[in-house]
Amino acid sequence: MTLKGRHLVDPNDMTLEELQQIIDLGLKMYQDPGAYSEFCKGKILGTLFYEPSTRTRLSFESAMLRMGGSILGFSDANTSSVKKGESIADTIRVLDDYADVLVMRHPREGAPKLASEFSTVPIINGGDGGHQHPTQTLTDLITIQNYRGEIKDLKVAFCGDLLFGRTVHSLLKTLSRFENISFVLISPPELKIPYHLRDELINKYQVEIVETTSLEEYLPEIDILYMTRIQKERFFNEEDYIKLKDSYILNRSKLKNAKEDLLVLHPLPRVNEISYDVDDDPRARYFEQATLGVYVRMALMALLLGVA
Repeated sequence: MTLKGRHLVDPNDMTLEELQQIIDLGLKMYQDPGAYSEFCKGKILGTLFYEPSTRTRLSFESAMLRMGGSILGFSDANTSSVKKGESIADTIRVLDDYADVLVMRHPREGAPKLASEFSTVPIINGGDGGHQHPTQTLTDLITIQNYRGEIKDLKVAFCGDLLFGRTVHSLLKTLSRFENISFVLISPPELKIPYHLRDELINKYQVEIVETTSLEEYLPEIDILYMTRIQKERFFNEEDYIKLKDSYILNRSKLKNAKEDLLVLHPLPRVNEISYDVDDDPRARYFEQATLGVYVRMALMALLLGVA
């Protein structure tokens, strides 16, 4: 199967077989990065970041540079013609003549989908509002496969901001497509997953869901714990954020009751929801998760560009 010329706006744009193809290539690149150092020689990645980003933007740049390609773009919309009022459509019409593949992060949900309708080169969604973050989902999947061997027969807990968390929304919908996956959703009542997403998971994907406010109650039985920060930038007033920001803090003592092979993941950045005393626990894999994100993005771009 070929992914050449495709867009990745939503994880559902890819079949499970295509997602597996990206993950498998990413793991090969991770194990032998030197073998792929010239794959994208002469290719240019355009980065369109209308919203702040560290890991996503730099991991894409690292991925392209590791394959011998080049990068151009902006990391702040205020430094581009967007500040002058240029539309997304016009930005894309210009930049797709400058680059071979484009990655876009935007605060408005649906912006990358709109961009894909005007682009003649592959568009990759680097995160749109509280909607989707498909390459973080790929990062999560490659991490699960690397440490668990396969993506099936898992009880996965998501903890923290499940209302605004685009990484959570993307991964929930994607994991629901794999075999025998169930979810424990841990959040304050104010930050539960959106009702439409909950209904979709239950009615369309028919997955088992438990919603709770207690992290400790379910720690002994879960296989993966996906922690998320309470996102200050998604709140309309600081008072609500302050009330909720310390809702869940994972520390070493709480992990005493967890499985020995538990996988603790986090899309990063963290604030205080994972204590530093967890970092040297062998079950904590969030920094390795960030590393694997570079290689899965290498694989994705190589496949979309048709060089792999």
